[in-house]
Amino acid sequence: MPDRGGGPTGPRMRVGRPSRRVRTLLMTLGVLAVLGMAFTMFAGFWTDWLWYRSVNYSSVFTTTLWTKIGLFFVFGLLMAVAVGVNIWLAHRLRPPLSAMSMEQQNLDRYRMGIAPYKKWLLFGITALVGLIAGASASGQWRTWLMWVNGVPFGQKDPQFKLDVSFYAFDLPWYRFLLGFGFAAAILSVIAAALTHYLYGGLRVTSPGARATAVATGHLSVLIGIFVALKAVAYWLDRYGLAVKSSDFRATDNWTGLRYVDANAYLPAKTILFCIAVICALLFFATLWRRTWQLPVIGFGLMVLSAILIGGLYPAIVQKFQVQPNEQAKEAPYVEKNLEATRKAYGIDGTKVTDYTGTSTTEDKTKLRDDVDATASIRIMDPNIVSPTFQQLQQIRNYYAFPNNLDVDRYAKDGKDQDTVIGLRELNLAGIPKKNWINNHFRYTHGYGVVAAEGTSADAQGRPNFTESDLPSEGDLGTYEQRVYYGEKTTTYSIVGGPQKEIDYSDDNGEKTTSYKGDSGVNLSNPVNRAAYAVAFGEPQILYSGAIGDGSRILYNRTPKERVEAVAPWLTIDGDAYPAVVDGRIQWIVDAYTTTNGYPYSSRTTLGDTTADSLTATNDNRAVVAQQNQVNYIRNSVKATVDAYTGEVKLFQWDTKDPVLKTWMKAFPDTVEPKSDISKSLMDHLRYPQDLFKVQRELLTRYHVKDATTFLSGSEVWQVPDDPTNRSGNAVPPYYLSMKMPDQQAQAFSLTTTFTPNGRDNLSAFMAVDAEAGTSDYGKIRILKLPTNTTVNGPKQVQSQFNSQEDIAESIRLLRGGDSEVEYGNLLTVPLDGGLLYVEPVYVRGGGLKYPLLRKVLVTYGGQTAFENTLDEALNKVFGAEGATPEPPEEGDTPPPPTSENPTVQQALEDAQKAFDAGQEALKENDWEAYGRAQKDLEDALQRAEDAQAEASGSGSGAGGGESKPSGSPSPEPSS
Repeated sequence: MPDRGGGPTGPRMRVGRPSRRVRTLLMTLGVLAVLGMAFTMFAGFWTDWLWYRSVNYSSVFTTTLWTKIGLFFVFGLLMAVAVGVNIWLAHRLRPPLSAMSMEQQNLDRYRMGIAPYKKWLLFGITALVGLIAGASASGQWRTWLMWVNGVPFGQKDPQFKLDVSFYAFDLPWYRFLLGFGFAAAILSVIAAALTHYLYGGLRVTSPGARATAVATGHLSVLIGIFVALKAVAYWLDRYGLAVKSSDFRATDNWTGLRYVDANAYLPAKTILFCIAVICALLFFATLWRRTWQLPVIGFGLMVLSAILIGGLYPAIVQKFQVQPNEQAKEAPYVEKNLEATRKAYGIDGTKVTDYTGTSTTEDKTKLRDDVDATASIRIMDPNIVSPTFQQLQQIRNYYAFPNNLDVDRYAKDGKDQDTVIGLRELNLAGIPKKNWINNHFRYTHGYGVVAAEGTSADAQGRPNFTESDLPSEGDLGTYEQRVYYGEKTTTYSIVGGPQKEIDYSDDNGEKTTSYKGDSGVNLSNPVNRAAYAVAFGEPQILYSGAIGDGSRILYNRTPKERVEAVAPWLTIDGDAYPAVVDGRIQWIVDAYTTTNGYPYSSRTTLGDTTADSLTATNDNRAVVAQQNQVNYIRNSVKATVDAYTGEVKLFQWDTKDPVLKTWMKAFPDTVEPKSDISKSLMDHLRYPQDLFKVQRELLTRYHVKDATTFLSGSEVWQVPDDPTNRSGNAVPPYYLSMKMPDQQAQAFSLTTTFTPNGRDNLSAFMAVDAEAGTSDYGKIRILKLPTNTTVNGPKQVQSQFNSQEDIAESIRLLRGGDSEVEYGNLLTVPLDGGLLYVEPVYVRGGGLKYPLLRKVLVTYGGQTAFENTLDEALNKVFGAEGATPEPPEEGDTPPPPTSENPTVQQALEDAQKAFDAGQEALKENDWEAYGRAQKDLEDALQRAEDAQAEASGSGSGAGGGESKPSGSPSPEPSS
């Protein structure tokens, strides 16, 4: 009989060997391949280290790296030892001899084949499972850091009376350890069983006992460990009920215990825990009894108990106790969920006030002056006018503006003014000649801020710029205008070396510059150049003469990308916005701390909750979430990114947030105290949009405070779809300065509307005070409309606009030729118990491929106006003095008629012909012909107005007027 540990002996067959030259070549190629792979790995590591050091956040890199390395080696080694020891032990406990059988004869061949390689095979198996386990464990670095650095919330869950930190920081780590233990136990059982089988400790077809006593004892202990871990899992599952999601009342993100959990699942888990402990002891007892009879019986009882106690019993309780009287049974648990959810999302202080929705003032003319005091109505829609900024202020093709501009506040004449703002960023698609030098050395940055009043437009419907031209000049004073870091800057640039950069161009020619900042990584070191050549896949970095002393490489240049990199534990708001602060352009980025372990708080999916009609068309507006499913969120950090130096600063904003305190312990000295925020920066901080969108989604259900109403579902709201486009996505929230009924003065606010679930009428209006540094910052106010009356919602108001005959006719004329009509933000403003709706209307006319403000829609109390300006529309709606349109100013034209007689029809046909002639002249850059066409257009429209007035006996149509059927006089073309 061959020894189970032996192997074959005797002469080895000689095989042909390759020649020395071939062996040398193969060895050389192998060494080069290994070196290449090693340097590629080194390049990735080295460039990351250099980048973090360049932004002064090297501690984030080292802390994360050492944590990952520590977890990799600790858990990789534990898994390798667990599996390796059990393989070794099974081999050591093998029976020396056994009766020869066909099964053993077949296994002998395998034993003899692996005998010479046993040590290597053992090492390979343990190394493989260790690498897999270590790699999996290194991905849990956030879980480890939160567990080891966790701070208490100071709040206890209502069921087990444990601090919330147990669920947020401790329980996730315990679950990871438990999962790791299960994996180690299962792999050890499999490895030990295979080894015992290979060496005769287990038999399948051989006569006699199926397992030796030592194999029985060994495997029983391993299975006992598995069952003991299952007992621990049952115990942890008890606490997991407080953060368990379930489908309840069509809310699949409901979290926390319900009646069946507290009265069936909780006692069931306790009973199953006790059964599992007993079962584990029975398995351990096989070390003395040497039989599996009792452990197998115990294991079978445990499985049966899991089915009956853990599955069937809760179903019976749900069916026969809960369903017949659900509201009474579930009400106490719903109240816990309501309270926890409102706290976790920061909506517990929401003030809900009843609002009639109809004005109580009979003489509406008295309300005209109240409008200006109630709101600074923004008619420049930042999501519409970017092409207008582009056309009028791009100046050069290699500059561009973001698709969606931003709204901020800037003081003018001592008064804050809502301002639409954007940066003239670098646009590589527009450079005259594309090559590696131009793309990465010469065209490196944008230049200047462009800003416009949010509440007005000029006579031609263009923005009233408060900061414009190149270099930019205006109300913002002197500041560093070069933009090396921006939302559209997604490629790397190499600056500061021998190659000069294009700064900007003016009438005196092209200006050049050389970067003077200390941002980026120095490329003077050949090792750095080689590393970046490999990391970026660009060999020219290694040998290009354009790189020399002082050359620095700039990358990771978008604001959100930089903040996410230096704070990988934060969730980043989708909308970074620029502000001029203390002579520099600063990108302001809102960041959140989140967890999905807040007991009883319902979960939300950030990607879905923060989606709206803007994110649907612009991926850059999407939230950057570290964990998509959360049930706790705080805007805990305000971050800034300098547009010139790329310097990133993180400021503590929520000083009470325990999650932020935990991360600040894990990454000390990375977050600066709130007191370091300067007054000039504070003036531009605002309430973040994504947090507001999460809160408004939760408030569709959690605005109610009593369980009965919540369970009935009668007060469920929904966020309406955006009525100004056909995307089918939610309406975005809007920034504007306004005054809620209980406020004494206007405040910069973020607003939205609600409609009843499945209906289009208005159910509520919501606003949050968005002005940082004020006592009311973050205060949420909801005006709740009565349920027994119907107040038009956004979709109904938009439909009313579109269906009114005179307005529809005016819109048809605006669409004449190849013009396009675009509806701006539909703003809602509470006024004297009623609701004022205002919507700017833009036209892209003919060859002018950018929108101009041509009309303003206003409705209040059943009265609607469609006029050239906001003032005219307000005057008409409120019947105030001046409601009759004044004579058109230069550049304006009379309104369209409300009906058509032959004279009017002929005049309108002449107007269309003149307009078409103007567009043809514009395409040919024939400005003399364009001017004649514009004069003919004005004459024709004047004749139409006179004829209509004569026919109707009134000065102008009910729908107001429009200067041209489509388009408007073009400004001088940009260079």
